Amino acid sequence: MIAVGQRVPDATLYEYFETESGGCALGPNAFPVAELIKGRKIVVFGLPGAFTPTCSAKHVPGYVKQYDALRAAGIDEIWCHAVNDAFVMGAWAREQQSAGKVRMMADGAAQWARALGLDQDLTQRGLGVRAKRYAMVLDDGVVTHLFVEEPGEFKVSSAESVLEALRA
Repeated sequence: MIAVGQRVPDATLYEYFETESGGCALGPNAFPVAELIKGRKIVVFGLPGAFTPTCSAKHVPGYVKQYDALRAAGIDEIWCHAVNDAFVMGAWAREQQSAGKVRMMADGAAQWARALGLDQDLTQRGLGVRAKRYAMVLDDGVVTHLFVEEPGEFKVSSAESVLEALRA
């Protein structure tokens, strides 16, 4: 598993765009992680899946709500990382009203989740391989804070927990 002080591995993540803008086409757009993290301070929170109960009711809404506070704490971007396709993540972004606050980053084949060592096999629950519930802070691609939840819990990866750690 990735650890504090390590550089995150590269992978390609996908983000769905509702309209063409900034050189991005309508629909799914591919982004190399290595390019997105250069010189940026980013909070990435991962979760088992779009439209799932805790993820939809608590995890994403917390980061949307704390967007301004996280920006004030020096964060440039907030990413939601899930093992779903970009179309699902785009629909979830609309439902969560996260546009302009949380980038919904799709990892359809669990490429980045596996490379981070933050994947879990939920096949017996009908979900296949998914990301664990976690949060991390990246500074120019290096992990400065890492919070990984125990299975079935939502305690340490919330926006409030990350803010508390950033303010400490």
